[in-house]
Amino acid sequence: MGLTSRKVLALAVLAAVFLFVATIWLWPRLSRPTARAVLGRISLVLATQVAIFAAVGLLANQYFLFYGTWGDLFGKEQELGTVVGAAADGKHVAVMDTQRTGVPGGARSAVAGEIQKIAVSGQSSGIDSTAYVYLPPEYFQKGFENQSFPAAVVLTGYPGVAENLIKGLNYPSTAWNLAKQGRMQPMILVMLRPTVAPPRDTECVDVPGGPKTETFLAEDLPRAVSKAYRVKSAARNWGIIGNSTGGYCALKIAMHHPERYSVGAGLSAYYKAAEDPTTGDLFHGDQGLRNRADLLWSLDHLPQGNTSLLVTSSLKGERNLRDTRTFMKKVKAPAKVSSIILDNGAHNFNTWRREIPPALEWMSGRLSQY
Repeated sequence: MGLTSRKVLALAVLAAVFLFVATIWLWPRLSRPTARAVLGRISLVLATQVAIFAAVGLLANQYFLFYGTWGDLFGKEQELGTVVGAAADGKHVAVMDTQRTGVPGGARSAVAGEIQKIAVSGQSSGIDSTAYVYLPPEYFQKGFENQSFPAAVVLTGYPGVAENLIKGLNYPSTAWNLAKQGRMQPMILVMLRPTVAPPRDTECVDVPGGPKTETFLAEDLPRAVSKAYRVKSAARNWGIIGNSTGGYCALKIAMHHPERYSVGAGLSAYYKAAEDPTTGDLFHGDQGLRNRADLLWSLDHLPQGNTSLLVTSSLKGERNLRDTRTFMKKVKAPAKVSSIILDNGAHNFNTWRREIPPALEWMSGRLSQY
């Protein structure tokens, strides 16, 4: 049974309840001042606390999807699967698995679309990373065989896993519903975590002598996907969106690479690269690189491209409200900025699920399939 399975959660809750009841029932029998009784009391208390902690932890993970698998929880999923060479067509994309989208008609790709797990081989960055590609139903329908589609890269926060975007934030089902309602055009979604060099948080920068995460996201990923799927490679065909760390990365990549992405959306984004034990030394003393990773500094000192940007925050619950307003004031033509400011909303999945539908609709209106 998987980490996010409801059966695992139910068993953990039942175990906690059973141990709690057993502690109350057996406590009188263990009240004698003997070593065996004392050891029994200690064992029951510890077992009950561990069971309650496990149940609460599994419940929190069920809601926030911090970890997708047992291996991810225990830090065992650090390495990518082995992909020998590029795909047979030389497009640097290999399809590893296919799964349903979880919407009505899910057994038929022409009705519900399809999610493919892929491995992307970064030609310029040297990074290999997995991702999930959502293909809309139209991709498989007759009459659309030669049609291209706009695409959006979707990034998790740190240390999130890409499955969060499917199971927790519901990007594929949201895109499917919006397209069905005529509120957005069918789009391809390329979903992954920005931690393409796990477990390190690279903040989507090219680390001197280290992982070239920015190059992978800005160059390798759209190039490889454009060759493997029916999406063109012009900036007007590509957007990028993310939450938290992924939101910072989305804004950063779109701002610094308007030749690749014409649209960028940061949900609950921050605006300056974090530097802490999870990131290590990102800049190796290069203040120029550090400045460039500061988006507010970039708006003041670097040319602004013809890019549409979206930022989100809330009047109560988010810590980025002041910086978000500062960011909006600094955006100048030809760049454009829009915003979603909620009355209330904390830094969590519930808030992002409220922002994703309007953000996708906004993004769709600014991307082209041609």
